[in-house]
Formats: sequence, C-alpha cells, structure tokens
Amino acid sequence: MATKSATAPTDVAHALQAQLEGANLQILDARLKLGAYKFDDDDLGGGDDTGTSKDPEGVRNDVAAQVSFLRRLKFQYLEQNAKDKYIKTIVSDDAPLVTAAANEALRLRNEEKKAALREAKAKLEEKKGDVKVLAGLVEEDYSRAKTLTQEATTLSQKILDARLELTRLRQAHPHPRLTVKSATATLEAQEAEMQDLDEAMRGVTEEIGQIKEGVRKGVGEIERLRAEKVELEKIAGAARVGEGEGEEDGRVAGLYDWFSASLTLHRSLLSLVSSHAETENELRLRYAVGQGEITIKLLFIPNTRQLGAAEVIGPDGGMMDVGDVLDTHVHANDVSGLVWAVLARARNGGGT
Repeated sequence: MATKSATAPTDVAHALQAQLEGANLQILDARLKLGAYKFDDDDLGGGDDTGTSKDPEGVRNDVAAQVSFLRRLKFQYLEQNAKDKYIKTIVSDDAPLVTAAANEALRLRNEEKKAALREAKAKLEEKKGDVKVLAGLVEEDYSRAKTLTQEATTLSQKILDARLELTRLRQAHPHPRLTVKSATATLEAQEAEMQDLDEAMRGVTEEIGQIKEGVRKGVGEIERLRAEKVELEKIAGAARVGEGEGEEDGRVAGLYDWFSASLTLHRSLLSLVSSHAETENELRLRYAVGQGEITIKLLFIPNTRQLGAAEVIGPDGGMMDVGDVLDTHVHANDVSGLVWAVLARARNGGGT
C-alpha cells in the first residue's frame, strides 16, 4: 500500500507536466516572439510612410491598445510562472516545506514593502503638490518674463525710432547747431531787446497820451468854431435877406466848381478833347482814339431835346461806316449810348 501511495503522485505529476508541455504554454517562447515581432502599418493604425500615425488621437488609441496587450501578456506570464513554480514544487522530492513561520516572515516582508510603498506614494503626492505650486510660480514668472520681453521689444523699437528721428533731424539741421551756450546768449540778447522795446513802448504810450490830449483840445476847438460858424451863418442869412432880389445867389460859385470838376472827370474818363455848339441845335464832340481823333456831330430837333441825326468823322477826315449804330440810338434818342458805342467801335478798329 505504501508503494502505491508513493508512486501515484509521481505519475500524476509527470502526466500533468506532459500535459503542460503539450499545451505549448511556454511564456519564454511568447516573450521571444513578442520581441522579434515587427508591427506593420495596419497594426499601428494606418500611419504614414514613416510607420507612425500623424493623428494624435489615433496614436493615443494605438498606445492604449498596446499597453492593454502588454498588461494581458504580463498577467499571463505571471500566471504561467506561478503555475510552473507550483507544479515544480509539487513534483519535486526535495521541495522546501512551507511552514507557518515562513508564511509569517513573508507576511512581514509584505507589510514592510506595503509600508515602503505607502511612504513612497505619500512622497509622490507631496512631490505632486510641490510641482503644482511650482507650476503656478513658474507660470507667474513666465508671464512676468513674457511681459518684460514685450516691454523690452517695445523699448528697443522706440530706441530705434528715436535714433532714426535724431538722424533725420541732424540731416535736416546741419552744423552749426544751436547749443546751450548759444541758446543762453540768444536768450540774453532777446531779454535786452525786450527791455528796450518795453522802454520804447512806454515812450510811445506817453506820446499817445499827449496826442489824445491834443485831440481832445482840438475837438473842443472844433466845437467852438462850429458854434461860431452857426452864428456867422445866421448873420450872413440875415444879411442876404436884407440885400434884395437883384443880388447874385452865393451858391452859384459852389455849383460852378462842382460842374467844372465833373466835366474834367468826364473828359479824363472818355478822352474828350473838346466840345462846342456850332449852332443852337448842333453839338460837336471830339475824342482821342488811339493815335488819332474822331468827331461826333449830334443834330437835335429845334426847340426839343429829341436827337434827329448824327455823323461820325474818322481820324482821316472821312465819314466812318457806323450807320447801324447811329440809326439804332437815334431812334431810341440815346445820346450817351450812341457815344459809348461809337467809341467802342473806333477803339476796336471797326469802321473806316
């Protein structure tokens, strides 16, 4: 009975080992195959010619799929390794015995490792917090540095613009330029000139005051003379009334002077050389035209102011051909219009 009990587990173990070898579950062969496997474009999710996907979302999905595959492969490896160790332990005659003390020691080592793991996780969380804080500080420093960089760029551009403007000003205003010393001297000279002008202005102001005083005195004198003039006119009017009707009116002299001045002005404006009455109803006017003279004969109907006929004698002594002008103005009894039309025709060289 003892022999059967001793040989039965061995046969069972050998049969289990043969079954495992026949099942082709060697994890090492799978690892070698994975290392020698080359992914093509289809396995990588349809990448470009370089064997990588250009789409970040596609790359992320590919990486996630590969990580999942590797995790499953790792789990299979651990599972098969554990089974292999378990089978070797069972079928081995000199396998170490697993006692409670060994399990306790293993548990203590696991506790130590877990404690170390918790401590490492705590340190990692602390580092994460520090990284978050430092990230905020770094972001602030980056923003500050970016602002300073922009200010530096702006200031550099302003400096370049100022240099260009200074260069243009130097080209526009060559030497000698105005210096502080020359500007001070110019200012002192202007101040002295302003003082002289102030003194001159005070003198002119005093002179103006004196002139105003003289004007006031002159106005008073004029008012006095006006009053005297009024009194004298009253006396003269009373004297004229007492002289009688046979005496000459005193206004004739003024009217004569006015008429003489008007006649002189008319002659100067129209180049009138002479005017005289041949008979009671004939008036001859002689005008200077260019290098010669023309004579206009005006014949009036007796005892009326109606123009009856007109003739124009040219510079050569012959009659001028201005019949259309004469007929129009004679019928209209327009003496002044006739004279102006004839003069215009003669000055423009029309009619001979």
